Amino acid sequence: MTVEQNVLQQHSQKHQQTLLNQLREVTGTTDIQLLQQALQVSNGDLGDAVAFLTEKNVKVPQHEEDTYYQTAQIGNDRYISVGSQADTSIIDLTGDDKDDLQRAIALSLEESNRAFRETGITDEEQAISRVLEASIAENKASLKRTHTEVWTDSPNPHDRKRIDNCPVGLKNVGNTCWFSAVIQSLFNLLEFQRLVLHYSPPTYTTDLPRNQKERRNLPFMRELRRLFSLMVGSKRKYVDPSKAVEILKEAFKSNDSQQQDVSEFTHKLLDWLEDAFQMKADEERTRDGEKPKNPMVELFYGRFLAVGVHEGKKFENIETFGQYPLQVNGFKDLHECLEAAMVEGEIESLHSENCAKSGQEHWFTELPPVLTFELSRFEFNQALGRPEKIHNKLEFPQMLYMDRYMDKNREITRLKREEIRRLKEHLTLLQQRLERYLSYGSGPKRFPLADVLQYALEFASSKPVCASPIEDIDTTAPPGGTTSSLTTSNATEQGSASSTDSSATPPLQQRSVVHKPFTQSRIPPDLPMHPAPRHITEDELRVLEGCLHRWRTEVEKDTRDLQESIARIYRTIEVMYTDKSMSQVPYRLHAVLVHEGQANAGHYWAYIFNHHQRRWMKYNDISVTKSSWEELVRDSFGGYRNASAYCLMYINSNKPFLIEEEYDKETGQMLTGLDKLPSDLKDYVKEDNQQFEKEIAEWDFQQARKAQQKQLATVASLGAVEEASPLTAAVPALLHDPEYMEQPSPTDDLQDLNKCTEDAISKASEHEAKGPEAIFDSTTREVIPMPSPQCVIKVASPHVGTFVVESEERLYDNEVMLSPTMHGIVMAIDKTKNIYDRYGPEAAFFKAIRIEYTRLMRLAQEDTAPENDYRLKHAIVYFIHNQAPKKILERTLLEQFASRNLCFDERYKDITTVARIKLELIKPSEVNMEEYEIWHQDYRSFRETTIYFMIGLELFQKKSYVEALMYLIFAYQYNKELLSKGQYRGHDENLLSHYRRECLLKLNEHAAGLFESGDDQEVNNGLSIMNELVVPCLPLLLIDELEEKDVVAVEDMRNRWCSYLGQEMEANLQEKLTDFLPKLLDCSTEIKTFRDPPKLPSYSTNELYERFKKVMLSLSRTPADGR
Repeated sequence: MTVEQNVLQQHSQKHQQTLLNQLREVTGTTDIQLLQQALQVSNGDLGDAVAFLTEKNVKVPQHEEDTYYQTAQIGNDRYISVGSQADTSIIDLTGDDKDDLQRAIALSLEESNRAFRETGITDEEQAISRVLEASIAENKASLKRTHTEVWTDSPNPHDRKRIDNCPVGLKNVGNTCWFSAVIQSLFNLLEFQRLVLHYSPPTYTTDLPRNQKERRNLPFMRELRRLFSLMVGSKRKYVDPSKAVEILKEAFKSNDSQQQDVSEFTHKLLDWLEDAFQMKADEERTRDGEKPKNPMVELFYGRFLAVGVHEGKKFENIETFGQYPLQVNGFKDLHECLEAAMVEGEIESLHSENCAKSGQEHWFTELPPVLTFELSRFEFNQALGRPEKIHNKLEFPQMLYMDRYMDKNREITRLKREEIRRLKEHLTLLQQRLERYLSYGSGPKRFPLADVLQYALEFASSKPVCASPIEDIDTTAPPGGTTSSLTTSNATEQGSASSTDSSATPPLQQRSVVHKPFTQSRIPPDLPMHPAPRHITEDELRVLEGCLHRWRTEVEKDTRDLQESIARIYRTIEVMYTDKSMSQVPYRLHAVLVHEGQANAGHYWAYIFNHHQRRWMKYNDISVTKSSWEELVRDSFGGYRNASAYCLMYINSNKPFLIEEEYDKETGQMLTGLDKLPSDLKDYVKEDNQQFEKEIAEWDFQQARKAQQKQLATVASLGAVEEASPLTAAVPALLHDPEYMEQPSPTDDLQDLNKCTEDAISKASEHEAKGPEAIFDSTTREVIPMPSPQCVIKVASPHVGTFVVESEERLYDNEVMLSPTMHGIVMAIDKTKNIYDRYGPEAAFFKAIRIEYTRLMRLAQEDTAPENDYRLKHAIVYFIHNQAPKKILERTLLEQFASRNLCFDERYKDITTVARIKLELIKPSEVNMEEYEIWHQDYRSFRETTIYFMIGLELFQKKSYVEALMYLIFAYQYNKELLSKGQYRGHDENLLSHYRRECLLKLNEHAAGLFESGDDQEVNNGLSIMNELVVPCLPLLLIDELEEKDVVAVEDMRNRWCSYLGQEMEANLQEKLTDFLPKLLDCSTEIKTFRDPPKLPSYSTNELYERFKKVMLSLSRTPADGR
């Protein structure tokens, strides 16, 4: 046989094994001969083979089919899935034999207990899961997930900018989360990353492609290299894999609405990579004459030896494998799955000379550096004609030792397996004996024997209250009490059999029009008297107590001995493979691919171990976050949520080159970023980064232009007011000096000010040290002739007093004047009277501005309760908390002192005139007006967020949850945007998150109550609340995964509605529930189109502060649950 023929034969065998693995996973059939027959009949076509097996297995006898449908009815307690092993001992329940009935009940309980011990999931939970999957499948056509807008890029490129050296995510371009999960797992294998980046196509492919592989694989390799290079050196937070995905989708021949299976994609990917590298290897072989090695085969493919017996004849075959498939159903951990996969059929007589049984063992002869396990969590329901997901819990270790499965350890492993088999047989006997002690009795209800003896002892020791159990009942009592007590007593005496019969008898009354499917059972009002023996002598009691005490002690000792023996056997089995000889082939867990959802829809993401940072990372499309082993266990083991591991990737710990970084040969420095890339890819990434930087620059320019236009509009609106001012002409000559605060005001202006204030000084000296009230009173008493455009306004301030303001018409703003900011400025100016009298208005201005700034700084440094939030009173306190630049604080303070509302007397007018002059002296280069406007816009956003939160809390306390939800949702979202800029930009995120979560839980509870009522109108209202309010908000709770309570709340809401599946209800309710559940269980974190934010009323500063204080105080008086 030539080398070419040998290669072709190996490739054909590998391809056939791949088809067998896929066919076994899809159909659930484990018979190798039947699978091979299906492939032969279908000529290797996978679809025809599935159809052949489906038709073959569906043809079952009519009575078996009837049995299935009778068993799967809702009224039954247990659901039997197709393909499960039935009990070989058949019990006839059609007769009247009570022993058969008791045995059937016992077997059912034993089967239920065994299933629960193996899987950790009760039969009821499995039944609910299967019914739920059936409901989703039946409504698949109308409930397909739309992914036309899975990810919408933020218009702000700064949101899409990569932070430091954070790993780059992959954009979901429509049902491609499977692509992201697999590619990220492979990319983080640094050896695989290097192979892809440094791949160069064969030289002969520069001409036209010669075959289908070249036309398909080489363009894919080109796009994969570019994608990897962007993941290495891009400045973007995530990159777009569309070009590589499109090539793959053409091979799958699927449309965008179908979600690809991760194992199918991984098989296809490895095949393409193998073919691409094989082209390169073949070219090198023809050039060098040596047999080349395919690096993909060396990295991902291994070999095992199949040893067995077929029809009495022994055989041994060497087979190649890539991803090793493992069955999940019926196993609790990865080693149990591997043990079962390594042994097929009956092999008890494998080593004897007269082998009559058929079976085989698998022994690994060569393990690949990257060992990948496919966990078969989908099985094909042949009766329903669709796949179903297996939610069983399956544990797997971080370090996996493969020594027990190696061919070199075959004999040792067989001895250990035999020893384990013997120990398990002994363990089964001990467990059966222990079960007899713990479940004692011959009826359907059984109890621990020690408790039974204790109950008997208590009964024997009890003293009767009366001669008859009905003597103490008052027969003359009213019917309300007599009937209930008598009925309860009689019911107690009748026994469990009559109770069972009565519960099984259907009610004679017909249902009302409005069905109440979830009514609660009532607790009997009275309890029966404590039973006691009527006749027992002291000697009988003494003998009986002695026997019962002795028997109970013996039973407790036997139980304890059995439990200790069982524990010792468990420990012996656990340490069976822990000796040093069985710890020589270590494999460390590198990546876990997780699937969340059902068989027909779901979402994939990956947990990947960063071997240099020694931590787990979560790769969820564009989101790459730090994670932990605890989070991985929660999402990957299964059995609790509808998320579970689907693929495990282990790497050989003895081969560090898989995860080693690359170093420069000359300098010895580790290569990072663009230095890791070949020259062609380096230029490609640089060009992409330049485009992204250009996009950022254009965005910044557009934002600056908008801010400039806004500023010009503001200046234009103020131009008419400032045009007549005598100070305007003097300003251009003063703009050359940047020290506007220290620079003295123009001399001419000061002379005008001094002249204008001479009269005010003489009058003000009479009111020295009397506070602002004296000033306000003086302006009230003095009658000064005023020009025609002047007006007199009476103002009542809650913190200062009642005063009269003389102001130019239309320049006074009552709301601004009553704000806390103006109160502080009035008090500061009032304290500068002596300075004003002695040194003039400019010195008084500096004194007042220092007093006010000191006061605001003291407020900012106070440790206050949440209800006393001074940021709501003063913008400058908000700026100080968030470390705003000094120039921003100075300009804001100047604008406050320059207010034309400060016109009580000439002193106030002079000081405000100085403030306006200082503002005019500011050069554009000294204060960045764009930055200034951004700070003030953030403060306005903070006020709006506060209003949203305040109104939401008020509505929440009034139990108006529907109206409160939108306010709380938008409060949290806007607050989150603020907190992304700084810790003190917004409110307590935990507080907002708590009330957002509580509001959703309250709405869910209310909607569930409406659904339980059974009334059509209320049911529709409840489902409307869920569809329009609750369901659209769930991705907001899941997208960040920062708050564990949010995830638990979502699970609680889902579990509440899933619990209805096992309950009896009207057909129309069942239909509506079936339509609604897939929307609730949609596992995507896609943010659907949301409502517009509610319109906010306007509040003055005092109103907002007082109202927010009131609602926060009410929260402190009534602590929220869970806080």
